[in-house]
Amino acid sequence: MPRYRLDIEYDGGPYSGWQRQAVGQHSVQAAIEQAIERFCGDAISIRGAGRTDAGVHATAQVAHADLSKDWPADTVRDAVNAYLQRAGERVTILGAVAVPDEFDARFSAVGRHYLYRIANRRAPPALDMGKVWWVPKRLDAEAMHEAAKVLLGRHDFTTFRSTQCQANSPLRTLERLDVTRRGEMIEVRTSARSFLHNQVRSMVGSLKRVGEGAWTAADLKGALDARDRAACGQVAPPDGLFLTGVDYPTS
Repeated sequence: MPRYRLDIEYDGGPYSGWQRQAVGQHSVQAAIEQAIERFCGDAISIRGAGRTDAGVHATAQVAHADLSKDWPADTVRDAVNAYLQRAGERVTILGAVAVPDEFDARFSAVGRHYLYRIANRRAPPALDMGKVWWVPKRLDAEAMHEAAKVLLGRHDFTTFRSTQCQANSPLRTLERLDVTRRGEMIEVRTSARSFLHNQVRSMVGSLKRVGEGAWTAADLKGALDARDRAACGQVAPPDGLFLTGVDYPTS
């Protein structure tokens, strides 16, 4: 069966997350699978690189799909998009390309990148509602950035891991965690080979504690070292989180 890589953009607000859920809970995965079936008649299961939670968005999700017939890649992209639009879905296939059978959107990935956006102003957002975490109290982005350095490298991230996380190990290597202010917007960018369930939102929520002056960098380090979920700060809401990239081997 020919395999296609799909590059995907979506607004996570209307969905129960990436992964197909029980009846009555619509997911991004299900929306794409239904569009594929309407396009070519193939009732298939696609696999995504990241299982984003309900309300989390993506500008560069990746999935693979095994179809029963060879189609031009542009036809796959355009036909699936046509059915997604007809169904009123907030999902777009940015690109489709034929790939070898050994390509696996999830298990071939060697890096994942996320962006978290905080609207840090007194007035609530209008245009960005549902795409940011609104924090009206002024945050010290520089203090957040300095504190973030204690989380870089390989650690046991139990403190920043959901109690429902199914990963075999809490050990992860955090390659990037940068906090920058752009006017009234604070951006948190982070990269790793893989993340634990709720890890990014947990880290952002704890960094907010630093930004508002309730925690120091030492407090954040203490929370990490505690390896205890109870030591985590507030878990940031899903609204501001975007999956912005997935890396694969170049050769």
